[in-house]
Amino acid sequence: MFRVTIRGKFQALGEDDRAAVLAAGGTAYTEAGTFTHDQSVSAFTFRCQVSAGEGDGEDEAALGAMAALDTYGCPHEILKIAVTDMRDIKIRRKSRTA
Repeated sequence: MFRVTIRGKFQALGEDDRAAVLAAGGTAYTEAGTFTHDQSVSAFTFRCQVSAGEGDGEDEAALGAMAALDTYGCPHEILKIAVTDMRDIKIRRKSRTA
């Protein structure tokens, strides 16, 4: 599982595009992706969760997230992409002492 964060800016959003972005608002990482944006809906952060196959790496995850972003059909420019491979995350548990 990968979590991909795409930062970018919109280019000339129409009313339908603006409505789609506002409907997909949120901060959770989902397969469809969620948007957070500035007040004027010109700059955005898109958060997307991408399933990881056996040989998949960060490049495949970034391409999957860009494809999810493209399904919204909003004209945009990507400024930065950050990919986190959740398979590499280690959870530290507090040890209990008796």
